[in-house]
Amino acid sequence: MRSRTGRLTALLLLAAAALLALVMWGCSREESPLAPTVAQLDVDKSAANPDVRAVMDVQDRHTQNLMADPTVTGTATTFTDDGRPAIMVLILEEGTAATLPQEIEGVPVVVVVTDRIVAMGKPGSGVSHVAKQTPPIQLGTSGGWRYDLANGYCCGGTLGALISVGGQKRILSNYHVFEADIVSGGNSRVAATGDFIIQPGLIDVSCNASSAQNVATLVKTSSLPGANVDCSSAAIISGMVNESGAILEIGTISASTVAAAVNQSVKKSGRTTGLTRSSVSGLNATISVAYENECAGGTAFTKTFTGQILVSNKAGKFLAGGDSGSLMVENVTTNPRAVGLLFAGSSSIAVANPINAVLSFLNASMVGN
Repeated sequence: MRSRTGRLTALLLLAAAALLALVMWGCSREESPLAPTVAQLDVDKSAANPDVRAVMDVQDRHTQNLMADPTVTGTATTFTDDGRPAIMVLILEEGTAATLPQEIEGVPVVVVVTDRIVAMGKPGSGVSHVAKQTPPIQLGTSGGWRYDLANGYCCGGTLGALISVGGQKRILSNYHVFEADIVSGGNSRVAATGDFIIQPGLIDVSCNASSAQNVATLVKTSSLPGANVDCSSAAIISGMVNESGAILEIGTISASTVAAAVNQSVKKSGRTTGLTRSSVSGLNATISVAYENECAGGTAFTKTFTGQILVSNKAGKFLAGGDSGSLMVENVTTNPRAVGLLFAGSSSIAVANPINAVLSFLNASMVGN
């Protein structure tokens, strides 16, 4: 979900929200060892492995029946502790586990209890990801639609990465960060091409856009609710964004991408939790995600995504509200390759669109070395 706060008591609420975040999400970062330089493990646990592909096919055949149970919120392909490809079933209630089979077509079933998965709308130590930067800004920072306030609240997310579309450099983030306002309701307007994207986001400037800076202009693409990706982009304003695509605490990334694999070590730089690390826990996920029409507008629709990436998010230490739009990259020191675009999660898992699906939808390429 995007982060949001009240307009009339923004300063007090921001302070309270920071304290609450420490209680709800924890204050330490989840660290993981660097990914191996040899890619064999990733290949064996990626969709390039025929055994993994076969389990995905079994998963796909049974997902509809499994998710007919309202307490089942998703499925994915994963591995058991002893290294066998398996089907992950995400459930909302522990009691559901007793009703699920231990195997499906001979494939073991791994059950994971989670809370409701939502669009992820306390900075870590070190570099601030919420402060107003001196242009040209780095990404992995607080930002969002300039008019993202309604119903007594304002919202914000993460300006994730730099992409190129037809030679035009754009900031990549989520649909629900840049253009989710599709009803003329609480703020008497809807998101439109040409609207300003600001840094920091409204939530980090007491809902006062004049305290932020315009860094890009929205190019509305309306990926949701129809497409299988939650993405949007904005054309950068000359001189306002570092054109190398540098991301806070990550630096310049690679212009190439890499497919996800189970146990792959990854990291991201985002508005709320800063630089965090984790590992991929599932592939080919089918996940239902709840969305709002506008800031604090209530549930507008629920979207079921397929083919998504699941990442371990224990106690929300990898991804929390306000980190939406963060680019997930491989956990290497120099020029990491993009893996996915983070957009949703719960207190135990995070969800990312595969980056190549995002780039294909936008007819884009990554900006990097």
